[in-house]
Amino acid sequence: MKIFLDTANISEIKKGAAMGVIHGVTTNPSLVAKEGHKDYKAVVKEIANLLPVAAPISVEVVSEAVADMVADGKRFYSWAPENVVVKLPMNAEGLQATRELAKDGVRVNMTLCFSANQAILGALAGVAFISPFLGRLDDIGHDGMQLIRDILAIYRNYDFKTEVIAASIRHPLHTIDAAKAGAHIATIPYKVLEQMLKHPLTDIGIQRFLDDWKKSGATNL
Repeated sequence: MKIFLDTANISEIKKGAAMGVIHGVTTNPSLVAKEGHKDYKAVVKEIANLLPVAAPISVEVVSEAVADMVADGKRFYSWAPENVVVKLPMNAEGLQATRELAKDGVRVNMTLCFSANQAILGALAGVAFISPFLGRLDDIGHDGMQLIRDILAIYRNYDFKTEVIAASIRHPLHTIDAAKAGAHIATIPYKVLEQMLKHPLTDIGIQRFLDDWKKSGATNL
């Protein structure tokens, strides 16, 4: 499974990239607004420079009309053709825009997927990635992880090439369950990456080794 960071925070992306475990980034208008970015193009280019070559960066459109979605998508793609994946909503307009963009080789990440039916339509339209929002489903009493499993089973049946991004990850257990289900990607907030890294026994073990080394009086090797 690959890990994407779900953020527009440059500092978080730098730290994640330095660990060597980040394969891409997903953004959305809310994340960009939260960080106060005004020049979307400059931010996308900066992110591209921080990530491995050709790492996907999802850039979401805010237009609602099909023609505007397509125009925005092509403009975003021109910023970093090897990286940019155009993020479109799961609706009729998004599907039509996907079809148009796919003709020109522009990859699409279809977001706000909440059902297997929607995932089927996305794959048929030619999306490169589908983003089921498991956390938001859990929030309203539905089993978000079951949706991930259902989509993966359907895609295997028909050999769809669309990759499944487990989105709206709330905690490390979501990441583990997504990996066990076979999700191709989990896109996670930086705080979840930190939580995945930490374990109290690791911290205790490191401190114990350091304390024992100091007590030994040995010099550096």
